[in-house]
Amino acid sequence: MVPFETLMLFLATTFVVVLSPGPAAIAVTAESASNGFNRSFLVILGIAIANVVFFVLSATGIAALLIASHTLFSIIKWVGVAYLLYLGFSAMFSHTGPLSINPSSNKKGSGYKVFLKGFVLELSNPKALLYFSALLPQFIDISHPIMPQLALLCVITLILDLFCYSLYGYLGFKSISVGIKPSIIKFINRSAGTMLIFAGIKMVSLEK
Repeated sequence: MVPFETLMLFLATTFVVVLSPGPAAIAVTAESASNGFNRSFLVILGIAIANVVFFVLSATGIAALLIASHTLFSIIKWVGVAYLLYLGFSAMFSHTGPLSINPSSNKKGSGYKVFLKGFVLELSNPKALLYFSALLPQFIDISHPIMPQLALLCVITLILDLFCYSLYGYLGFKSISVGIKPSIIKFINRSAGTMLIFAGIKMVSLEK
């Protein structure tokens, strides 16, 4: 079993990383502000499931193989870059950018597509793959059975994902009742778009 001190350190570290604003947080906030918290939870679930996939890959050693393969890593990286740039430019120039908070101005896609939006966004982020690959070995005690430890850490990660991104979803939902002026909405859209484009550009420099 994972020692209590190690468990608390893992919890604190992962909490800070997940809570830090990023493309996933922006996507959740935008969906909640546009179409309600229930819809944003589908994005949150997609993000959380993608992180579980990364966790399993890291735990089974497949992640190490992906990182060692320049071709596979490059594919993941460039898919992530393209998707972030797409979201960024859509936010800046679309009349219904991802942070539009007028529910009537945004078309609601199917639940599957909303879930897939969060899943693809997170799965195309190679930083998450690197994070779990580097993180897990630090908290595993090889003198004890490994699988129970991995299962516990995976559950903690899933709970933190759901909790932290739900906070962003709640903030997005509450923004509907604030009565934000169109000029502020436009500023938020452009700011979000700039952040997403910047994240995409930064991802280009990510080395394996």
